[in-house]
Amino acid sequence: MMSQDQQIIGGCASLCDNSNSTAGGSCYGIKCCQTTIPPSLNFINASLSNFGSKNTTNLSKDCKYAFIGHEGWFNHVLEDPFEIQEMEGVPAVMSWGMQGECNELVPSSNTLCGANSVCYSTGNSNFTYTCDCKFGYGNPYLPDGCPADKKKTRMIIIGMSTSFGFLLLLVGIWWLYKFVKRRKKLMLKRKFFKRNGGLLLQQQLSSIDQGNVEKNKLFTSKELEKATDRFNDNRILGQGGQGTVYKGMLIDGRIVAVKKSKIVDEGNLEQFINEVVILSQINHRNVVNLYGCCLESEVPLLVYEYIPNGTLYQYIHEQNEEFPLTWDIRVRIATEVSGALAYLHSAASIPIYHRDIKSTNILLDEKFRAKVSDFGTSKSIAIDQTHMTTIVQGTFGYLDPEYFQSSQFTEKSDVYSFGVVLVELLTGQPPISSTRSEERSLATYFMVIMKENRLFDILDARVSKEIGKEDIIRVANLAKRCLNLSGRKRPTMKEVATELEGIRISHEVCTVQQNYEDDEYAVLELTGPWDVASTLTGSHLHRSASSSRDVASVIELTGPRDVASTLTGSHFHRSASSSRDVHPLLFK
Repeated sequence: MMSQDQQIIGGCASLCDNSNSTAGGSCYGIKCCQTTIPPSLNFINASLSNFGSKNTTNLSKDCKYAFIGHEGWFNHVLEDPFEIQEMEGVPAVMSWGMQGECNELVPSSNTLCGANSVCYSTGNSNFTYTCDCKFGYGNPYLPDGCPADKKKTRMIIIGMSTSFGFLLLLVGIWWLYKFVKRRKKLMLKRKFFKRNGGLLLQQQLSSIDQGNVEKNKLFTSKELEKATDRFNDNRILGQGGQGTVYKGMLIDGRIVAVKKSKIVDEGNLEQFINEVVILSQINHRNVVNLYGCCLESEVPLLVYEYIPNGTLYQYIHEQNEEFPLTWDIRVRIATEVSGALAYLHSAASIPIYHRDIKSTNILLDEKFRAKVSDFGTSKSIAIDQTHMTTIVQGTFGYLDPEYFQSSQFTEKSDVYSFGVVLVELLTGQPPISSTRSEERSLATYFMVIMKENRLFDILDARVSKEIGKEDIIRVANLAKRCLNLSGRKRPTMKEVATELEGIRISHEVCTVQQNYEDDEYAVLELTGPWDVASTLTGSHLHRSASSSRDVASVIELTGPRDVASTLTGSHFHRSASSSRDVHPLLFK
């Protein structure tokens, strides 16, 4: 029996039996009983009493004992309760709590729990509670008995570690992505290099003993994208059958023209590679300079020097008040172009046929000097080779009829195309026109006019107003010879260049002679029946001045020669437009 404040609060009853055994070694009410201690006790008092037994004397006093033990141990470990008599002690668990309320409605400040602790109701009563630390271990009944939020700190550390690990994972994934992307881009560039003829270019350049691709700089696609503002449309200089040309600026400040192919197919690829190979062999002041190429882009790219003043075609067929095409300029441009072609045919290390000479492929630089461009269809041939048999290529109106019929291109085919350019310079008319009633082809029309002796009926008005007939006729006859239907009867480009140089010099000498006659200080002393013009024409006289007012020269000629004819046959060079400042010259 258990009591508190003289009130029975619990107990159990058993039957006494003189036998020495129990029912299975457990307390089922025979000679032994057990009960649970009620909760919320301030103290406990236990006692043993006999109930309803008349023969109490038979009850051995050894049978009277009681003990408090752990319920789990008593039910599961202890086999026979009577063994307790021989034990010094038994395990027990004391559960205790604070008197008072502990629930959601009671503020924590009304309990005895300290900081960082929480209270729990004990047993089946809401009037006792215990305290426990929220984080870790400690004494929850002291004000600072519980440690700080170690669990939170631990969670923060775990969170930071997890975040750092996740960040490392992201960095690793990003690096792997960049690596794969860079690798893929590199493989794509190699693919483009091969597809754009890089191996073919190397092979062709090495076969002509011109070194390797590095002879001309290999630009990266990134360099050229930056130079052209990602090939912006407002950078377009022009478009043609082979591609689009963009204006750009390199890192070193050079202004360039970047030629980008429209499509990539075997035919255009061969033209592209061919142009690189051809230009790598050319070094001439009147041929456009190739800075390099790019083969790692989707389409092949060529990088040229930038020629700022457009094409000859524009100045011939479009009025330009800022730069009118005077006769002197026309003859000079024709002389420069013919000199460049003569170099390609006979002075280059390997003879080169341009195969697409026309006024749109003749550019003018900042000083309006001629630059031959567009070598996409050009071919280099062996020195002992007289022609090549190819698929007919060229521009209608400039195409050699003999080449068109035989498919055999010779150096005289370039001569024919240049002859058309000469006629353009003379007449100011386009090579093909539907407005001409007689003949659409300018070349054929010109040959008919020359046969009918009506040259001056078709001359450009800008030409006929400023020049005499003699020089015009000489250029026209030269053009007529270039346009001969028989290639064998056409002059070579070297002969054309020499004749144009002579015409140019003759015109300049005539200007000098006229200025001499008007200059009161010029004195010519002739010691025999000489002609001053012919004598000066045969000399190697070089002149760069533009005025003859300060002339105080004496030219002594010692033989019976014509001065005008001599001047005409010389290599007399002038770069100015007047002869006012001619320096003293002495011929003996």
